[in-house]
Amino acid sequence: MNVLLIEDEVHVSQFIKKGLEEQMFRVDVAFDGSTGLKLALQNNYDVIILDLILPEINGIQVCTQLRKQLHVP
Repeated sequence: MNVLLIEDEVHVSQFIKKGLEEQMFRVDVAFDGSTGLKLALQNNYDVIILDLILPEINGIQVCTQLRKQLHVP
């Protein structure tokens, strides 16, 4: 299963990524909303984990754009 994690806090993202990878998930990480949106639109993810407070584009804006273009939980 492919997961996109969009989280700007490095320690939090490392913790989440490590836990998911231990469960055999493949995880890509973006540290800001713009990069996360770009990755989500360029790749196929089964799940996107999205923080709300992000640099550049906040999580609500990212989610709104993704819902217009993708069907990913």
